[in-house]
Amino acid sequence: MGSPSSVPGPFCPRIKICGLRDPAQAAAVARLGVDAIGVIGVQGSPRFVSPAQRAAIFAAVEAAAPACDGVLVVADPSDAQLEELHPQRGHRILQLHGQESPARCSTLRRALGCRIWKALRIRSRADLEQAEAYRSHVDALLLDAFVADQLGGTGHRIPLDWLVGWRSPLPWWLAGGINPERVRGVLEQLAPTGVDASSGVERGPADKDLTRVAALVAAVRTSV
Repeated sequence: MGSPSSVPGPFCPRIKICGLRDPAQAAAVARLGVDAIGVIGVQGSPRFVSPAQRAAIFAAVEAAAPACDGVLVVADPSDAQLEELHPQRGHRILQLHGQESPARCSTLRRALGCRIWKALRIRSRADLEQAEAYRSHVDALLLDAFVADQLGGTGHRIPLDWLVGWRSPLPWWLAGGINPERVRGVLEQLAPTGVDASSGVERGPADKDLTRVAALVAAVRTSV
């Protein structure tokens, strides 16, 4: 059975802050009480972090808040990239943001031995039907708004009425336009496993505003 998303659940949604590039800032964000930190491994993204720089960010997060999960975000990784995607590099979760099929997700989960999240870029209610295909192949889903030339971090929003009453086959995270001002209203209508913020808590790409992160955490924690 999927979990209902039309009413708030009896638990507090988790919080992921995505698009960190600086180890010290990532540690500061983690200390504010978020549940996951995302590092972008998609070339062309304004928040891209090279393989050589990622371990320092994840190590800083681990030291600052051991319970905070490090998430590496990639798109359509090849087998040649498996070494840099291995959780020994510091992350605990691999988030796939490309066109990865359910079978490819399963292959990567077996090869890497870490949790796999699959991002679905939603441009219509019908796109939600994709979720069922991933039921046995990933550990969670992330829903983000479809933007033709960008894979994430755009601030574009999925219309909430598309999600009211939808049942996810897996734990799921909501991304797209999540910010301190809006999140409480979102959580009055939906009960995602977690929310994912990036541009909504930034001064500029990858430069997080700690005051806004703290405000987001407070808004989520007092929403249920």
